[in-house]
Amino acid sequence: MKDTQIKKLIDAEKKRQKKVINLIASENYVSKDVLEALGSELTNKYAEGYPNARYYGGNEVVDKIENLCKERALKLFELSSNEWAVNVQPLSGSPANLAVYLSLVQQGAKIMGMSLSHGGHLTHGHKVSASGKFWMQVPYGVDKETETINYAELKETALLEKPTIIVAGFTAYPRIIDWKKFREIADSCGAYLMVDMSHIAGLVAGKVYPSPFPYADVVTTTTHKTLRGPRAALIFSRKDQRELDKKIDKAVFPGLQGGPHLNQIAAISVALKEANIPAFKKYAKQVVKNAKVLAEELAKLGWKIISGGTDSHLLLIDVFGTRGIGGKEASERLEKAGIIVNKNTIPFDARTPVDPSGIRLGTAAETTRGKKEKDFKKIATVLDKILRIE
Repeated sequence: MKDTQIKKLIDAEKKRQKKVINLIASENYVSKDVLEALGSELTNKYAEGYPNARYYGGNEVVDKIENLCKERALKLFELSSNEWAVNVQPLSGSPANLAVYLSLVQQGAKIMGMSLSHGGHLTHGHKVSASGKFWMQVPYGVDKETETINYAELKETALLEKPTIIVAGFTAYPRIIDWKKFREIADSCGAYLMVDMSHIAGLVAGKVYPSPFPYADVVTTTTHKTLRGPRAALIFSRKDQRELDKKIDKAVFPGLQGGPHLNQIAAISVALKEANIPAFKKYAKQVVKNAKVLAEELAKLGWKIISGGTDSHLLLIDVFGTRGIGGKEASERLEKAGIIVNKNTIPFDARTPVDPSGIRLGTAAETTRGKKEKDFKKIATVLDKILRIE
């Protein structure tokens, strides 16, 4: 690279990534093939529109790439092209969710989503997000005692508020979600059921977490977390008389975006193929095993684990309740020691998001690097030692 300044910074970031233990739940490490697709000549192509319906010429190759990506997305999650459509153009998870709302929810209508402080995402209707500025959030959360979703209470709220769409999904909820109950609740109040499986897409693909597809109307996901792909997103929608797929396509383009990033779409396609082999299922299984061991070991050492454990790749620790340490200080202490986590609110947190009571840990990235249960037992011991220093 001729630009020595950028090259030095890229090299510095490579070095940083190699020397740390990465417990960020929303990060992972892509393959060289994914990186090669991202840095390919596809970056040069502009292709507004969809395959066979572009506004530019020269699309013979890129149409094939986008169609292949769609085929691989449906194949990975065992979906019939007669029953499901998929849009592979969203640039990231937030615009993907926004596209769904634009296509299905009238401005000012209600989105029922998990509260941010209880484990939901900004784009599930939080007031600081566009999803909370153009639509009204009806928040739901977890039970104070069990720190898990109370479905009876959720149904009661849904029947009272009658939201247009219910969003099932999370960014910091460690337990398995009962998709069937969400479907029943959505049906009871006449709402669409949208599942945001961004965090667990790789676990669903690896068959270690229940699939939401039998129950959802729409499924959105990023591709860079447990799915181990580039930073991008997918929107799956049911094909029926409601024409959800056509509405969503129009919301993505021209509603929100211009030309798609074909290099990104090619990289997604590579990642989808990589996720559809036996080795990936083994990987996904190990991710969950590692998370469970990490939670168990930390609990043995006296740390309060939100909901008592995990069924996925992530867990939340109440560091303030356990040791009187704020999430910000805990994160900073660990980073100085070469362990990267993120500060995170916990359910019913009395502290602010700037310095919350918790930290969030994830096992996907370090599992990619080959770590297993014994390694995470050691990581738990190191975490404990660092955070116990007075």
